[in-house]
Amino acid sequence: MSLRQLLKRLTYFGASGPPRRPLDTISSVVSWRGQSSRSPAHWNQVVSEAEKIVGYPTSFMSLRCLLSDELSNIALQVRKLVGTRHPLLTTARGFVHDSQNNLQLRGLVVLLISKAAGPSRVKASCQNYDMVSGIYSCQRSLAEITELIHTALLVHRGIVNINELQSSDGPLKDMQFGNKIAILSGDFLLANACNGLALLQNTKVVELLASALMDLVQGVYHENSTSAKENCITDDIGISTWKEQTFLSHGALLAKSCQAAMELAKHDAEVQDMAFQYGKHMAMSHKINSDLQPFIKEKTSDSLTLNLNSAPVVLHQEFLGRDLWIKQIGEAQEKGKLDYAKLRETIKAGKGVTSAIDLCRYHGNKALEALESFPPSEARTALENIVFAVTRFS
Repeated sequence: MSLRQLLKRLTYFGASGPPRRPLDTISSVVSWRGQSSRSPAHWNQVVSEAEKIVGYPTSFMSLRCLLSDELSNIALQVRKLVGTRHPLLTTARGFVHDSQNNLQLRGLVVLLISKAAGPSRVKASCQNYDMVSGIYSCQRSLAEITELIHTALLVHRGIVNINELQSSDGPLKDMQFGNKIAILSGDFLLANACNGLALLQNTKVVELLASALMDLVQGVYHENSTSAKENCITDDIGISTWKEQTFLSHGALLAKSCQAAMELAKHDAEVQDMAFQYGKHMAMSHKINSDLQPFIKEKTSDSLTLNLNSAPVVLHQEFLGRDLWIKQIGEAQEKGKLDYAKLRETIKAGKGVTSAIDLCRYHGNKALEALESFPPSEARTALENIVFAVTRFS
């Protein structure tokens, strides 16, 4: 039985928790920089059209690795977690039912920007690699490596803190077992990514992806250490610090992968920098869009969707000042428990949400500016449409 079949069975046999909400970008058209009235109105349509441009769907980009014997054996063991609330089950379900097409976004962007840039004028550019649909095979390999690293991070994030478990989460031994599986399977994916990097035989690309991985670890470590503090909801985090931390945990991998794709095609430093800038600002815009969803959705009841370190909340704190923010948190508490619905409405009444929308569009504009250095093409248009999709709000 293949890994995909096993994961489908897991999702049908009682993986707990609601499915991930799609990046349901709002269909209303906002008049801003460079937007075309013919650009797709929905996120799924944007991704679908972009996949046609690069030559094949990227929704199963890392399928060769995921269907290996090693991970198939791991999937057999994951069945033991059915009936628990271990987050590894939610991650597994996301691999199978990715209706929002977010899991493979990074690889898709790498392929699109590779095609948008085209071959370099240098004759030695990837001469040992075949080109299919305007993309070198080495660039396709890089896109797969990027997705393997991101997938490994998602799997590793499925590790739970045993000290914070509740009886409703499941038996202790099952949760401990789930942690072991998450660590081993994530390490396996990272090992395959490292092997793929070595096969590219490009030292600079290896350095770029290694530094991106270091940034990821540093960013996630900071997120985890902050959330572990009892008074994290009252931490005075400015938006500048938030942007630095968010780039490490959410932007570095895409930015440096886009730059590495240009390096593989032997493009000059200026083109590499523009690719880096697009990846950076598109990832930042995408993250802010995700942070805004609890505040712009009409039906949002799950307290876990409201991250107190998200962009709208950080901006809200910055406008209020620390003292007033602590006061609002106190007013939103009932019987020692934070009422997230009440706090959400308080934040929506302030300037944090509208400022976050402005910040999202700012990064979107920066991404579009970076694309101006690339020649007009259907790939460049697809990259622009991705930006338009994550910066539409109503």
